[in-house]
Amino acid sequence: MTEERSKTIAFVVYPGLTLLDLAGPLQVLTPLAVAGYRVLTVGERATPHDTDTPLAITPTHTFADVPTPDVVVVPGGAAPTLRAMADERLLDYLRTASAHATVLASVCTGALLLGAAGLLDGRRATTHWVMRDQLAALGATPVAERWVEDGPVLTAAGVAAGIDMALHLVTRLEGADIARTIQFAVEYDPEPPLGPLDWSRAPHAEFGALRSAWLREGLADHPDLLARLGGDSVA
Repeated sequence: MTEERSKTIAFVVYPGLTLLDLAGPLQVLTPLAVAGYRVLTVGERATPHDTDTPLAITPTHTFADVPTPDVVVVPGGAAPTLRAMADERLLDYLRTASAHATVLASVCTGALLLGAAGLLDGRRATTHWVMRDQLAALGATPVAERWVEDGPVLTAAGVAAGIDMALHLVTRLEGADIARTIQFAVEYDPEPPLGPLDWSRAPHAEFGALRSAWLREGLADHPDLLARLGGDSVA
């Protein structure tokens, strides 16, 4: 890099996030350190944070340590992510960081956190298919795509889609050759044993019930936000 200072990519950590939302893009973007990027994880405190797996994550830095990252990546999750929509310290960090960042990226329901911070107004965005319609209540235009780029905002669909988004982000930052090299390095060439997803067979009823449960659990203490997102009216 020829810049006077290195560029910083900050992955936001908060309690209960989905591990693959974080780990997939983090694995893809970490090699950019050789191009002069600082790839960090940031949280309110540099203490262990639970995830939706038995593995906890300790951020390398606090929000206060990294106030002006160049790229912000926000992972998603289930009820804990909905709960984080009312965490003003996290939302304030996203708003402050957005004033400097050239890219605001999210994976899965991390898009709901960008929306709760007021950063999706008037923009096309995506998230996990179960929660996609809720983006409209946050000022965004929901789009059923693997990832969506609208100006500085880059949102990915559910979980594994974060890897695709991250490779696209590498292309945007450093070019297709670097992205292709990283794709070879992580041997990302999906061949799922059950084949590609057949969306006509998506389990809407089962996941609709889960969505309502996530909303009720995550936003039980925030009835206004629960109503805004549809609450129990979401089937």
